[in-house]
Amino acid sequence: MNVDEQQKVLQNKSNGRSSTVENKGSVAYKVLERMDYFDSNILYFLTVTSFNSPDDEVGRENLKGQQTLILYILLFYSKKLIISPQLKRAYANPILRPDSTHSWESSAVFNSAAIYLENKVHLVYRAITSTGESVLGYASSEDGINITERSKSPVYFVKDAKVHNHGSYKRLPFYYSSGNSWCGCEDPRLTVIEDRIYMTYTAFSNGSPPFMALTSIFVSDFLAQQWTWKKPLQISPPNQMHKNWVLFPEKVNGQYAILHSLMPAIQIDYLDTLDGDKIIIDSQYHPGYFNHGDWDNWIRGVGPPPIKTKDGWLILYHAMDSRDPNKYKIGAMLLDLVDPTQILCRAPHPLLQPDTIYENQGYKEGVVYACGAVVIDNDLIVYYGAADTVLCAAHINLNLLLAGLKMSARRGSGKPQT
Repeated sequence: MNVDEQQKVLQNKSNGRSSTVENKGSVAYKVLERMDYFDSNILYFLTVTSFNSPDDEVGRENLKGQQTLILYILLFYSKKLIISPQLKRAYANPILRPDSTHSWESSAVFNSAAIYLENKVHLVYRAITSTGESVLGYASSEDGINITERSKSPVYFVKDAKVHNHGSYKRLPFYYSSGNSWCGCEDPRLTVIEDRIYMTYTAFSNGSPPFMALTSIFVSDFLAQQWTWKKPLQISPPNQMHKNWVLFPEKVNGQYAILHSLMPAIQIDYLDTLDGDKIIIDSQYHPGYFNHGDWDNWIRGVGPPPIKTKDGWLILYHAMDSRDPNKYKIGAMLLDLVDPTQILCRAPHPLLQPDTIYENQGYKEGVVYACGAVVIDNDLIVYYGAADTVLCAAHINLNLLLAGLKMSARRGSGKPQT
């Protein structure tokens, strides 16, 4: 049902009703219930109609009345309605599965970075080989959902031992096994800045603590599929565990900015250059929470790189709920454009949580984990790994998401607690 049809149904259902507050509220609530006009659907109506107002005066008055009626319902039934934007899963999910004909991606494909260049979505995804190494493959899509091209071999893998921490497994306090792999590179994030594409990723080997690495490639080489990546740099301190670092897509206050932690506060390091021989960022990450009673009472880390919007830097992040353990969920927040260490608002509920079969059957059940997102014609498409086994996509109208974030802003400052 399109917006015009929804307007007509709502107008017809509400005509001729009693003028009492009780009857208006009751009738309208039932009308919306029959139309499945709840949660993001209500918000969608308000948002879309705000940008598509009729030209004639009568039409504008009718639309104003419909919007007023819905806003009245939101206030009158605020305890019954939960206004929170939700990602809609792609109909083609999973959009990428393991390929048994390629030993380098035969075990799993998931957690993909994403960029939009020359009218095409480019994906660099994590793949697990038949022998347990973690490498990166390439795929592309013209519509953002259906894969039209896929690499025959890895486009990136760790081959320089100098960027690895070395040490005996026996001397380590833990054994790190991620995504059913024992070494390699994982969870890439791509950021385009001028003529370069920068990639942050997590590297690990032989049970060493995972650390953050940075590499880059010229846009022209990337588009030509000439995988001439620059020699990677380890950018996190040695012998410390670090994951989920992302690079802002433009300079912030004249400097490159790397967001490396949400806990115990938003932590961003600013750099004059990304091309030095040595970049070490001292991150103070530790698991934390916003409020014990919230769904995100255990923050895991940032998802895709920040997305600049008119309302702030859009951040998608991963979190868990102690009341619903062992499930990764995806949330959203807005950071201030000038000072991105300041949280403006957060969604009160997950944008996506593991509810489908393919998100709960695989190497790691109950996981949705996003590393990439693009905006095409105001449609935000998020790429996420499901159960550490397959790659999926979900989307939402960007204006709808931003409106939902602002409408559902938490009471108080919304800053992390430790």
